[in-house]
Amino acid sequence: MKNSKKLIISLTSVLAVLVIAVVAGGLYLVSYALTPEMMTPEEAEKITRERHDVINPWLDSLQTCQALKDTFIVAPDGLKMHAMYAAASEPTTRTAVLVHGYTDQAVEMLHIGYLYHHDLGYNILMPDLRHAGQTGGPAVQMGWKDRLDVEQWISVAPELFGENLEIVVHGISMGAATTMMLSGDELPSTVKCFVEDCGYTSAWDQFSKELKGQFGLPAFPLLHVASWICDLKYGWTFKEASALEQLKKCKLPMLFIHGDSDDFVPTWMVHELYAVKSEPKQLWVSEGVAHARSYDTYPEEYTARVKAFTEQVFAEK
Repeated sequence: MKNSKKLIISLTSVLAVLVIAVVAGGLYLVSYALTPEMMTPEEAEKITRERHDVINPWLDSLQTCQALKDTFIVAPDGLKMHAMYAAASEPTTRTAVLVHGYTDQAVEMLHIGYLYHHDLGYNILMPDLRHAGQTGGPAVQMGWKDRLDVEQWISVAPELFGENLEIVVHGISMGAATTMMLSGDELPSTVKCFVEDCGYTSAWDQFSKELKGQFGLPAFPLLHVASWICDLKYGWTFKEASALEQLKKCKLPMLFIHGDSDDFVPTWMVHELYAVKSEPKQLWVSEGVAHARSYDTYPEEYTARVKAFTEQVFAEK
């Protein structure tokens, strides 16, 4: 009897230690993944100018003329959110809402802003997502809550650029996941199409891939616990944040872009995403391209493909 009691106590102790270890690991994973260290806007602009030096004369001109402006709105939960915007040099209804990636911010979408504003003559609106740039917030939301913020920016775009807008939402990496996630929601008629560049299928899939790649760990049980903690702290789960599921409800045209050498958001993800999206849709898998580098590697082709896609959409409206 005494030995049985000792065994039960020992097993209970071991189980308690394991539970504590898993919960502690889940807390660490949530903190590690959702509260990364971010650059200042000044640091981010400097890096963007160095990486995409073709944009510098255009950006200098916008800043000199004070044509690139800041604006703020307040989310329903009280968070003050920031965006940069610039009206086209000639009046137009065509407008691009540009959504940045994980650990990035609005200024790091200026090269895509250049594409739309300088090359195509669009109005541009570039929000800082939560925990980025001048928006702040306690944590990155992996696109799920961000989609609602971008939808709010879409709703105020007419105040910046005028009525009867024709909007394309263009996101890169986490911004692309955000774009796909919002594409399944009920949106204003001003939204006409989407461009997603190297977005992931879901937060669960992306974190599972990173957990195995960086730490050599399976999804169970750590990712399940981390997702539960995320739900308690931020109100959403990793599986809920699914671009794949949202795309099944999307009826508007979408251009998918992904590098065939992407090992951060694996290239297989774009094929799954493309498969569930109904027509109209287009896919460009860029050759020899790593994560989020399709524009860097093929700027002329990237611009031509985006132009052809959007021109076709707007011609049909």
